[in-house]
Amino acid sequence: MENQSQTPHKRRVRYKGKYPRKFEEKYKELQPEKYKDTIEHVIQKGNTPAGMHISIMVQEILDFLKIQPGEIGFDATLGYGGHTKAMLQCLEGKGHIYATDVDPEESAKTKKRLAELGFGEDLLTVRLQNFCTIDEIAREVGGFDFILADLGVSSMQIDNPKRGFSFKVDGPLDLRLNQESGISAAQRLDTITRDELAGMLYENSDEPYCEEIAKAITDEIRKGNRIDTTTKLRQVIEKTLDFLPEKEKKDTVKKTCQRVFQALRIDVNHEFEVLYEFMEKLPDALKPGGRVAILTFHSGEDKLVKKALKEGYREGIYSDYAKDVVRPSARECTQNGRARSTKMRWAVKC
Repeated sequence: MENQSQTPHKRRVRYKGKYPRKFEEKYKELQPEKYKDTIEHVIQKGNTPAGMHISIMVQEILDFLKIQPGEIGFDATLGYGGHTKAMLQCLEGKGHIYATDVDPEESAKTKKRLAELGFGEDLLTVRLQNFCTIDEIAREVGGFDFILADLGVSSMQIDNPKRGFSFKVDGPLDLRLNQESGISAAQRLDTITRDELAGMLYENSDEPYCEEIAKAITDEIRKGNRIDTTTKLRQVIEKTLDFLPEKEKKDTVKKTCQRVFQALRIDVNHEFEVLYEFMEKLPDALKPGGRVAILTFHSGEDKLVKKALKEGYREGIYSDYAKDVVRPSARECTQNGRARSTKMRWAVKC
């Protein structure tokens, strides 16, 4: 953004001309070839440039997977392609990576970006399908030597108001990873019952005010006030928590918004069901000696992954697994705030 000065008695003016400006016009970071210095400055400040995604724990993943030229791998969530690029480089032009993603818009951009870097279809196959279909691809190729599953939502999706992932900016309350499939979060709220919503908020994000928020949302909808934008949902949450002491209200509202949006996102994308199916199919998709690394970002995911790997080890499916989680370094968390909640678990097939 332009360098802006601020006097003690004047409010900061962020943009000249008409606003609000479109997401595509607002951020210089969306033109990396033109504004390289701006992007580097944003990253150095510990922020993620809009429209980009900084891959988390890349070195830790590579250190564990020990990818060798000629091996066959699977990237469960292509996203911006940062992890994929690093793994492709380890192959040194020999071998292949199969990657899946349900987001048609972002996966097409990433495929093009990687192809321009020299990673074409001879090295990388991108499938527009859910990663729980890993068994289908594994049967085609004879299994995988290494697998990575990064379960986080990409920053490109979070930052884009049209996707509805963030309570910080106004946009349609959508939250679907693939906007061409399923129903939006707004449609989900249209018909949900109070008890069902309270259960969703508790199960998907451990929301302590799940009962109060569920009542407020369903009461609002019953009055004929549809909650179909991110701002409307945030305002309902703010109003519901208005009873809190002033000194703790701001932080609690922020964390509650994060949890409510997370719970809805998990629900409309069937994330737990997909992850459970993936973990069931994982052992048969790995070759003997095959390695898998999984990045989780909230307790529900981590518990599910931990339980599946532990049971697989007890049953003799895995020769070893992560008894303790691997965390990103303090330095990485400082440089990339979105890394703070990350946990990495791993396993090795017998």
